[in-house]
Amino acid sequence: MKKVEIENGYYFFKLKNLLADKNISINKLMKDTNTDFKVIKRMMTGELLRFDIIVLARFCDYLNCSITDIIEYFPNKK
Repeated sequence: MKKVEIENGYYFFKLKNLLADKNISINKLMKDTNTDFKVIKRMMTGELLRFDIIVLARFCDYLNCSITDIIEYFPNKK
């Protein structure tokens, strides 16, 4: 799980753990979802500027999960 802090809170990027739990390799995910390796790596590390909802939906369908199983946002407490 990768924590990425932003101005108003933080994100947890959980794709790496989800793949490990389901015993699915990055290469298998890449081939089965027709997704570029760099896109998958950025989704795992949080090194992205925008979320691609098409890719998230593709992953959710393939992994039989919800978006919050892949990425979760937590706002700062005020």
